[in-house]
Amino acid sequence: QVQLVESGGGLVQPGGSLRLSCTASGSIFSINVMGWYRQAPGKQRELVAIITSDDSTNYADSVKGRFTISRDNAKNTVYLQMNSLKREDTDVYYCNAILRPIERSRSDAWFNYWGQGTQVTVSS
Repeated sequence: QVQLVESGGGLVQPGGSLRLSCTASGSIFSINVMGWYRQAPGKQRELVAIITSDDSTNYADSVKGRFTISRDNAKNTVYLQMNSLKREDTDVYYCNAILRPIERSRSDAWFNYWGQGTQVTVSS
């Protein structure tokens, strides 16, 4: 069983900062890509940032220069440092991992896992 557990969401004023964390645990053989997505009510989930196993990153245009994604492979953890937050960053943020469970260690397939989501609210 693989779980992704997020933490670090909350309420922050415009211009403030928050740091999200997400740790993958369970029967994990290997993790490929980890990332963060966000979703507002009634809207599609959208990419915020992703990071590969060799630390290549990709960001949504709306967060470039303000958000930084990083990961600690030894801890199976991905972070999202969010600075200069804007009201429009208010959303539920979901952690994502593309990984291979131990029971599929001999497979070439990768499997998609999601965290439960953490609310980020930017408001004065």
